[in-house]
Amino acid sequence: MMMWSNFFMQEEDRRRREAAGRRRAQGQHQLTPEREGKIKLGLLLSAVGATLAVLAVGTEFWVELNTYKTNGSAVCEAAHLGLWKMCTKRLWQADLPEGRDTCGPAELPGEANCTYFKFFTTGENARIFQRTTKKEVNLAAAVIAVLGLAVMALGCLCIIMVLSKGAEFLLRVGAVCFGLSGLLLLVSLEVFRHAVQALLQRVSDENPPAPALTYEYSWSLGCGVGASLVLLLGAGCFFLLTLPTWPWSLCPKQGPRDT
Repeated sequence: MMMWSNFFMQEEDRRRREAAGRRRAQGQHQLTPEREGKIKLGLLLSAVGATLAVLAVGTEFWVELNTYKTNGSAVCEAAHLGLWKMCTKRLWQADLPEGRDTCGPAELPGEANCTYFKFFTTGENARIFQRTTKKEVNLAAAVIAVLGLAVMALGCLCIIMVLSKGAEFLLRVGAVCFGLSGLLLLVSLEVFRHAVQALLQRVSDENPPAPALTYEYSWSLGCGVGASLVLLLGAGCFFLLTLPTWPWSLCPKQGPRDT
């Protein structure tokens, strides 16, 4: 009987030690309120960048192509395009701002005709004002942008795991993901710029001759630039949180001097 009582007492002690060890482990992984607040501020900053990035990639106002106004005509043509879709519009010249020689801006009301690019499905190039896109460059810009969004989503997941589970080692991973996402968006913007230049140069020789065009980058591309900068800033904030407190934690603690 004594043997069984000792066995149960030892088993109870073991369970108590395991429970105390789990509580200590959980206490070690808990974030301090100050550190948790800093991480939440960084996540809020990154959420602003993520919103701008999704807005930029999902809209088609990256660049506007404008024809010149013609005398004797009440309408003129303009177009705007993004990564996935292009829209051509017929605008009333009476609605154009005074002193403007070209048709636009594309946000003005008018008859619009929007189509998705076919090089994502059938592989065909698009034609805009008797000019042909270079599908390889447009595809590269779109793929890089989507890859940037995927890496950004992974960064958000890492930071959420840090806040919910206390896995602080994911803080550095999240910083890398947000920084890489910002860089990928910047690369996508540069590739798209080359796609616009290629479109303007690939002029058809068919009659009637292609109209003269001007182009200007629009608000979707501005959102992309802002998203890249904000994501890089958020990555820098998270990376700073992974560093030891400067400079006090790097200095060895000095003991009391002997007198």
